[in-house]
Amino acid sequence: MKLRAKFVLVIVLLWSTGAKAQDDLLKMLEAEDKKVTNYTSATFKSTRLINGHSVETVKAKHMDFLIQHRFGALNDVDNFYGLDFATLRLGFEFGVTDRLMVGIGRTTVQKAADAFVKYKLLEQSSGAKNMPVSVSLFGSTVYRTLKDSPTEISTQNKMTYCAQVLIARKFSDRLSLQVSPTFLHRNRPETADEQRALFAIGVGGRFKVTKRLSINAEYFWTARDDKAFVGRFGQVVQYNDALSIGVDLETGGHVFQMHFTNVIGMNEKQFIGETTGAWGKGDIRWGFNISRTFSFDRKAKETHK
Repeated sequence: MKLRAKFVLVIVLLWSTGAKAQDDLLKMLEAEDKKVTNYTSATFKSTRLINGHSVETVKAKHMDFLIQHRFGALNDVDNFYGLDFATLRLGFEFGVTDRLMVGIGRTTVQKAADAFVKYKLLEQSSGAKNMPVSVSLFGSTVYRTLKDSPTEISTQNKMTYCAQVLIARKFSDRLSLQVSPTFLHRNRPETADEQRALFAIGVGGRFKVTKRLSINAEYFWTARDDKAFVGRFGQVVQYNDALSIGVDLETGGHVFQMHFTNVIGMNEKQFIGETTGAWGKGDIRWGFNISRTFSFDRKAKETHK
């Protein structure tokens, strides 16, 4: 009995010593973690949530070639439920640094050309530097080249400017949310009696289903007193808020985004300020974005050889 008691006592002592050592080791690791800043990555998989920009930027010395495509409305039976109708935007986005990117593009809607700059001001992080959200600043300009009439308007009146603050948080490996306060200034709105300045707030999110598949949603609320206006040719124009739902599919160097939206145009002037489609009336369009990344970083290429 004495031998058994001694054996039990030794086991208890070893266990308590090991537990204490394990606790001390965990405390040391926690202390080390607090000295290191851990930045959150891949809040979203693309520079676009759906139509609007996300907080993400293209890496330095990388370029994204972006194809955005929208079919016609599903309630357009004469055009094979919208499949006979299509609009397109082609864009090039360059990473100047890991935080700063610039881009250009052109869309078939209004034959509009656009240019933008986006800067990641803050990155979500934990540890030595605790930052609860990521914040990017975005500014763009759109030049409308489509002629309204034989009498051409001035170049200045064809310009529209947009400023956004993109604020996002990755709550977990699956869930990311973003809010986007927006100011839009149209030198010449599409309707004669609409104000030039327009405020809007965008909200959106991403829910990761699998390693490569996620569900995205996006909504832009516009601060208009009245959303029905008289167009320049006497027609009544009814504006609606932009609502889009879709999925992201990551395949190697590609990000393939498929979605349903009431939006036709693919720049901020159009999808924030000029959305006329209504979900309740079946003015829903199937669309997709395809993003392909190219690297111009020679050092990175040599490292992979």
